[in-house]
Amino acid sequence: MVSTLRKAAAFVVTAVALAALFFVAVNTGSLQVSPEQLFNGLFVAYDDTVSTIYDLRFPRIFIAMVGGAATAVSGVLLQAAIRNPLADPGIIGISSGASLAAVLVTAFFPALLFFTPAFAFAGGMVAFLLVYSLSWRGGLSPLRVILVGVAVSALFTGIMSAFGSSSGSTSSSVASLVDANITMKTWDDFQTLLAYGAIGLVLALFVTKRCDLLAMEDKTARSLGIDVNKNRLLISAIAVLLASISTAIIGPISFLGLVVPHIARLLVGTTHRTLVLYSVILGAFCLLLADTIGRTIAAPYEISAAVIMSIVGGPVFILQLRKARSSYGE
Repeated sequence: MVSTLRKAAAFVVTAVALAALFFVAVNTGSLQVSPEQLFNGLFVAYDDTVSTIYDLRFPRIFIAMVGGAATAVSGVLLQAAIRNPLADPGIIGISSGASLAAVLVTAFFPALLFFTPAFAFAGGMVAFLLVYSLSWRGGLSPLRVILVGVAVSALFTGIMSAFGSSSGSTSSSVASLVDANITMKTWDDFQTLLAYGAIGLVLALFVTKRCDLLAMEDKTARSLGIDVNKNRLLISAIAVLLASISTAIIGPISFLGLVVPHIARLLVGTTHRTLVLYSVILGAFCLLLADTIGRTIAAPYEISAAVIMSIVGGPVFILQLRKARSSYGE
C-alpha cells in the first residue's frame, strides 16, 4: 500500500515539474522570454516576442500535454480491462487503426477535419475488436494479445505508410500524422483535441471503480454479480476513444500508454481513481518532455516525440514482457 503522504508528494512534485517543463518548452528555440515578460505579454500589454511564441509554440505545447494525458489514461484503462500489463494502444494496434482512419479522412475528406477524431475512434475500435477476437481462446493471455496486436498494427501501419508516401510532401497533414509530428499544429488542432479529450477523460473517471473490480479474477467478479464482459468492453471503448483522439491530432505514440501507468502504480498505488488522475499529469509531462527533447537534441533539426518515446519505451516493454506471466497470469 502506498501512503497518502507519498501520493500527495507524487502529485505535487509531478505538477511542479510539469509547470517548470512548460516554461522550458516555451523558451526552447531562438526566441526566449523571462517569466515576467511572458506574463506581461499574455495579460498586460502586447509584446511582439510573446505574441510569436504564443502563436507558434503554445499550441504545440498544449497539444503535447493533452495528447499525453489522453494516451496515458488510455493505457491505464486498457491494462485494467484486459488484465494485461503489456497493453498499450500503440503496441496492440489501436493507434495504427485510428491513425489509418485519420489519414484517410485527412487525405480524401478534408472538409470533415473537425470530425477526424470520431472517424479515428471508429478505426481504433475496429483494430481493438480485431485483436480481441483473434486473441480469445477461452481467455486472454498477455503474450497472445501482444502477438496479434503486433500483426494488426503492422498491417494498418503498412497501409498508412503507403498513403503517407504517396502524399507528395513530407510536411503535409497526412505525413505529419504518419510521423507523429506536431511541429505545425495550430490552435484549431488544440481545440479539436481538447473538445474530444475532455469527454474521454471525464468518462474515464466514471469507470474507475469498474476497473478496480476487474482487477479481481473473472470468477470472483461474476460471483459478485458483475457482468465482466460488458464492463470490459465499456472500459475498452473509453480507452480506445482516448487513444484515437490523441492519434487523430498527433499521430501514433507507442509505449507512452505502457510506461506511464507502470510508473504511476509505483508512486500512487493501484486504486484506479487515483491512478487515472495522476496519469493525466504524468502523461502530459512525459509527452511534453519527449517533444522538448526532440526539439533540442539535434537542433536546428527535430526528432519526433514518437521516436523519443520508442527509445525509452522499448526497454521497458522488454522488461515487462519478461515478467508478464508472474504479474498477471496466463
